[in-house]
Amino acid sequence: MKSKLEYVWPVIGLLAVVFSGWLLFKEMRAISARDIVASLEAITPTQYLLAALSTLVAYAALAWYDRIALLHLGVRHISWVFVAMCSFTTYALSHNIGASVFSGAMVRYRAYSSKGLSTGQVAVLVALCSFTFGLGTILLGGLVLTLEPQVMARLDGLLPDFLTNATTARLIGLGLLGFVALYTIGSILGFKPLVIRTFRLEYPRPGIALRQLFAAPLELLGAAGIIYFALPEAGNPGYWVVLAVFLASFSAALISHAPGGLGVFELIFITAMPDAPKAQVLAALLIFRLFYLLIPLAFGLVVVLSFERNRLAKALRENVGTGAPQPPAPGPG
Repeated sequence: MKSKLEYVWPVIGLLAVVFSGWLLFKEMRAISARDIVASLEAITPTQYLLAALSTLVAYAALAWYDRIALLHLGVRHISWVFVAMCSFTTYALSHNIGASVFSGAMVRYRAYSSKGLSTGQVAVLVALCSFTFGLGTILLGGLVLTLEPQVMARLDGLLPDFLTNATTARLIGLGLLGFVALYTIGSILGFKPLVIRTFRLEYPRPGIALRQLFAAPLELLGAAGIIYFALPEAGNPGYWVVLAVFLASFSAALISHAPGGLGVFELIFITAMPDAPKAQVLAALLIFRLFYLLIPLAFGLVVVLSFERNRLAKALRENVGTGAPQPPAPGPG
């Protein structure tokens, strides 16, 4: 069954890209390439700088995810620099390829096993990082829906009517905050692990949970800031609305299993931002993909290739140093 799912999810992701791409084309067909270029040129150097700083905040928070997981495991001998590079590379690849296809476990295992971590420890680290991200989404989603429930009206036509109702949205928000409160209380009081079939949630120490509550939303706040700062003042609904739309779009993109959320993310975001010119919203989303996805991907590939080259060189040196027999040189003829 597991091997079949490994083929099913990529197919679902590709279908999501095709379908949402078709819908996005219908939505944007009245916009010319010239309009988009003009919108990109209208973004000021200050806006680009703030968007770049938001990107740094987001990736610094992602590195903190790994550090928190290592502290949970009791691992303290790995430097911040190594953790940051491993985290950056992991997310740079998984954000672009798709979490269902490439969860980051492979990169983390290759990196952290070189520092002495076992397969089981890396599995716990990956699971805790994923949970920390989910916790941030739940926490921010709960706050947004509780404080600004009317923002769900922007998703009319994309969601059932009862979900876009302000009262329902606030109730969902309170429920999400209740989950975060229960998790925090469980950590403080040392509740027994929560077991649902094969899923097992070990409540971490209070110090770990407290770090999660700070780090978890920080990455999402930074990522949403990229788009917020790239949007023009005219039609900009404000940071909280941009954050709410970002959370909905990013979550849908992850659920769709589309590589990089391509098409799905843009479709929902543009639909939920009717006040701003579509060309300018699309320009802001292109800046987001450039800063948050494409530039990190380019650097991440360089880091992976450099790491694997060094590992191979080290293995060859150790092989020569132990006097292991080398394959004979080919003879004449």
